[in-house]
Amino acid sequence: MEQRDGLRLPAEIVAESFVPAVRVALAHELAERGCAQREIGAFLGITQAAVSKYLAGQANVEERLADDERLRRTAARVADGWVDGDLDAYDALVEIETLLQSFVDRGPVCALHEEAMPALDGLECDLCVRGPDAAAARERERLRDVRVAVRTLAADADAAAHVPNVGTNVASALPDPTGEADVAAVPGRVHTVRGRIDVPSDPAFGASQHVAGALLVANERDATIRGALNLATSDALIDAARERGDDPVEFDAAYDGRDAELRRAFADGVPAVAYHRGAYGVEPVCYVFGTDARDAVSRALALVAAAE
Repeated sequence: MEQRDGLRLPAEIVAESFVPAVRVALAHELAERGCAQREIGAFLGITQAAVSKYLAGQANVEERLADDERLRRTAARVADGWVDGDLDAYDALVEIETLLQSFVDRGPVCALHEEAMPALDGLECDLCVRGPDAAAARERERLRDVRVAVRTLAADADAAAHVPNVGTNVASALPDPTGEADVAAVPGRVHTVRGRIDVPSDPAFGASQHVAGALLVANERDATIRGALNLATSDALIDAARERGDDPVEFDAAYDGRDAELRRAFADGVPAVAYHRGAYGVEPVCYVFGTDARDAVSRALALVAAAE
């Protein structure tokens, strides 16, 4: 069985790294203000022996948290309030919880979680902040759609020969997209390197301009079209599309007013394949559309196979 990354809950990272860092910082701040170790232990909910260990520098603390200016400021503010009597245990909890939220909102706790669970890296995970709401689930599905689709494309031995010199991209749109920010794609595009397709990074929203733009126009005409990618235009590919009954549609290569040109080309419906023959400084490109990114890649690979 394939070895996969184990699950690590965000709460584990908080318990293992954030809580000790906060307790050590508060112990030092309270000691500097003249509090006895017994008082510090009572406030932090730990033993006097643990306080002694903290103050002696014997605690194993994650430096990225301990050195964060936000944590130091919060610890100082809580210590001042506790010593002056202006802050009770509930107020202290509010301060620390606010700090924690800032640390899990793409902050250092989030970074530690990604290190502990590499499967999260590049997913733009925001579960701790937004929770498992429907919108977040839709976004994660679009990212996964692109990730699976682009890996399928890269694994095909014949696909590399059909990647344009400018690179390709695979895009997947959220329902009712209003702009490029609602379209997931691969940052930096996908290129051919030494005869193989190289995927430079995990997908992200707002990472595509041209493929996303074509997909947005297609989605305007047909809301079921939510996936697209581009290939290099060739006679073999266009002939293969015709033989498959995909009825490819040609449009003008000029990028000034391209959306209007695509709307004209899609007036009678969105084709499976839309292409142009290029222009001065513009490489010939062929767009393949699908119900999602995986469907678009499946269609594209069928064309590639038929063109070979």
